[in-house]
Amino acid sequence: MIAQKGSAFLLKIGDGAQPAAYRTVAGLRTTQMSINGDTVVVTHKESGGWRELLSGAGSRSVSVSAAGIFLGSAAEADIRVHALGGTIEEYELSFEDGEKLRGRFLVQRLDYAGDFNGERNYTLQLESSGPVLPA
Repeated sequence: MIAQKGSAFLLKIGDGAQPAAYRTVAGLRTTQMSINGDTVVVTHKESGGWRELLSGAGSRSVSVSAAGIFLGSAAEADIRVHALGGTIEEYELSFEDGEKLRGRFLVQRLDYAGDFNGERNYTLQLESSGPVLPA
């Protein structure tokens, strides 16, 4: 396995059409994805003191964090609209090796910041709603 470039880890937003066309959210400097799972414990008297978990049970979710420089792109404007409206949209995560994950996400948080004589930047947090699957 070879190392992959972080700059090739891209966040893209769908255009609302079916099938969706995806546009890269411009200006991102960092992108992070976390896959989370809740466990269902099925330990019983005959487990010999060891915890046992039920495979395939519980709930799974994907969280995406990103931060970047605000460029005023259409994709950034769409994210702001979805954040203000509390609406869920299709997103795609793509990696340097060509792998892609797609799913519906809610903008959980959108922050803007800027320093005097500095660029305007933003951070966002997305939370999955439903399955996130390879594309």
